[in-house]
Amino acid sequence: MENISEELPLVAKKEAPVPPPLRCPPTTSYHQKGLFVNASTLRGYSCVRTATRDLWDQLFEEGYRADVTISTDNGGSIYAHASVLGMASQVMKGMLKQAKGRGQRRSISIHGVPHDAVRVFIRLLYSSCCEKEEMEDYVLHLLVLSHVFVVPALKQICIQQLEHGFLTSENVVDIFQLALLCDAPRLSHICHRMILKNFQEISITEGWKVMKKCHPALEKALMVSLADEENMQRERTRRSNERKIYLQLYEAMEALVHICRDGCQTIGPHDKAFRDNQAPCNYSACKGLEMIVRHFASCKLRVPGGCIHCKRMWQLLELHSRLCVDSEACRVPLCRNFKERTKKQSKKDEIKWRILVKNILKTKSIGGSPFFSSAFCMSP
Repeated sequence: MENISEELPLVAKKEAPVPPPLRCPPTTSYHQKGLFVNASTLRGYSCVRTATRDLWDQLFEEGYRADVTISTDNGGSIYAHASVLGMASQVMKGMLKQAKGRGQRRSISIHGVPHDAVRVFIRLLYSSCCEKEEMEDYVLHLLVLSHVFVVPALKQICIQQLEHGFLTSENVVDIFQLALLCDAPRLSHICHRMILKNFQEISITEGWKVMKKCHPALEKALMVSLADEENMQRERTRRSNERKIYLQLYEAMEALVHICRDGCQTIGPHDKAFRDNQAPCNYSACKGLEMIVRHFASCKLRVPGGCIHCKRMWQLLELHSRLCVDSEACRVPLCRNFKERTKKQSKKDEIKWRILVKNILKTKSIGGSPFFSSAFCMSP
C-alpha cells in the first residue's frame, strides 16, 4: 500500500493529452461504383463513416434478430426490424402496432409493387443507400412507396430523379397521372408543360390512349389546357406583330425628321448642300421612306384617297404632327397644318390617333430605348 500511495503523486503529475478537435471524420476509401446516398454519389466528407452505413446495410441483408416479416408479391418475404421501420415511417409504426404474429415476430404486407422494389425501399429506410441501377429501375415504385408510407426525404429524391432526364414522350402521361396521385405538384407541372409542348407526338402514344379510356375527365382537362395554351400563343404572336409595326412607325418618324431637317444621301431640304462623300445613313427606314417622299412629290393624284402611296404619306405626316411639340420650328412639311386640323377632327378619330401614339411610345419604351431620340425635340 505504501508503494502504491507513493506512486500516485507521480501519476497525477503527468499532463493529460490534448483532445482532438470535434469535426466530422472523412469517409473511408470504400466507395462502391454507382452507390447512391440522398440521390448523389458518395464523395468528400460525411458525418457518418462509410463503415457505419455498411453496418446498417449488413444488418438489413443478414436480418440479425429481425422481428418483422414483410410479405410481398409472388410469395416473397423480407426480414426487418420494427424499431427501424417505426422510426423511419409513422405509417409503418401504426401497421406494426396492429400487426399479429407468432411469438415476437410480427408480419405486415406490401403488395402491388415488385418484390425487388420493396427490398430497395426497405434498404433505403436502413442506410439511405441504393445502387444507381436500382434507383433507375424502381424510381416510380419508390415514389409510390415513399408517398404511401410518408417518407418525405425519399419522395423528394425520387421526384428529383424523375425531373432530370427520366421523362420521355412514352412515359410522361403515366408519370403525370402518378404525380397527381402522389401529390407532387412540381413534377405534375413539368409533365403538364411537356404534354402541351409535344402534344402531337404524345397524343399517339399508348399511355395517352390508356388515359383517354380510363380517365376521360383528365383527358378532357388536358384538352382544355391545350386550347388555352394555343389561344395564349396566338395572343402573344399578335402582340409581337403589333409591337413590330409600332416600332417600324417610330423608326419612320425618326427617318422623316432626319430627311426633312438634315437630309439623307440625295434627298433633303432645299437649302441642303449634298457632298459626294457623305457618310452612310444610320436610319434603317430612310431608304423606304425616301421612295415614298419622292413619289409623293411627283404624284399627280396626291389628294388623300387618290393614291395608296400618297395616302400612306399623308398618314405619316399626320402621325408626326401628333408626336411633334414644336410645330413652329419643325421642318417637316405640313406639320403645323395637321396640328390645326386635329382640332376639327371628330372625337372618334381623335381617340384612335391617341391610342396609336400611346402604343408607339409604349413599344419603344419596352424595347429599352427612350421615348424620343435626338431627332425629336419633345418636352417631358
